[in-house]
Amino acid sequence: MKPELPSSPVIHRFPGNPVLSARDVPYPATLVFNAGVTKYQGRYVMIFRNDYGRWGDPQFDGTNLGLAFSNDGIRWEVQPRPCWQWRDNEVRRVYDPRLTVLDGRCYVCFAVDTEHGLRGGVAVTEDFSRFEVLSLTPPDNRNLVLFPEKIGGRYVRLERPLTVYSRGRDRFDIWSADSPDLRYWGNHRLVLGVEAIPFANDKLGPGAPPVKTRQGWLTTIHIVDRDESRGKNGWERAWKKRYCAGLMLLDRHDPSRVIGLCREPLLAPEAPYEVADGFRTHVIFPGGMILEETGEVKIYYGAADTVECLATAHVDDLLALCAPVTGGASGTGS
Repeated sequence: MKPELPSSPVIHRFPGNPVLSARDVPYPATLVFNAGVTKYQGRYVMIFRNDYGRWGDPQFDGTNLGLAFSNDGIRWEVQPRPCWQWRDNEVRRVYDPRLTVLDGRCYVCFAVDTEHGLRGGVAVTEDFSRFEVLSLTPPDNRNLVLFPEKIGGRYVRLERPLTVYSRGRDRFDIWSADSPDLRYWGNHRLVLGVEAIPFANDKLGPGAPPVKTRQGWLTTIHIVDRDESRGKNGWERAWKKRYCAGLMLLDRHDPSRVIGLCREPLLAPEAPYEVADGFRTHVIFPGGMILEETGEVKIYYGAADTVECLATAHVDDLLALCAPVTGGASGTGS
């Protein structure tokens, strides 16, 4: 197996990780991970994925979305019941939320498994008990994240279409789309291809919703490499993938254009709760990023598809990691 690149020295894991796990949830919970996190109306808000039931086949009883609040972004109070569980004759489950505050309302991007394919959705809520679904993609698309303001008069999102059949293999890239009203989406453009990341050979996609900096839109991405020599990790007989968190910088006025790229992992699986314990180990999946007034950036991520964790860095250090990019929209220039 090839040597695996380590995490960047500018990133610091919270010593008390995980910040949320199944034992913190006051209703049936087994795997608590891949949360969306934002600041809304003066406090931190987290909506997390909860897979509950027996761990083994893996056939769980179901999936719902839980809700937690915090005053400091570290200590979380989980609400007494799930905030959303959508299941009917067509919808199997909703999961992997991403939160963006836009025009004073909280928008939730999510993945939804249906009887006719995997779709991505955008919903809006003001009280975290009622969710209005604004749009759903056709199959197969997921990992949607919204920008927190209009750009050029239009709403913008990043997404990851699942181009399995057109390529004949598991390899996905990051695209952008825009909308006049958050309901109808078009103008799809390639943002970043797998070939732009030296340590990626499988797929990549959006992570947490972008944050605005003086240099551009800073956003995390998930990056996957596959090594056939990897053995058993987690529940699968041979889990051959490793998920890392990466980082890119997008143009403030044209967010489909990559202007900076970190070509090494921002956060690679290294801690015991990322590599030794968990449902699917060697997995880091960033889902929330908050830029504080002090310049500290809080990055929330799912670890081993089992728990929710926190890492921090200073925004200036993160921007310094993003080496300038020239060339095409896929970020392959140097």
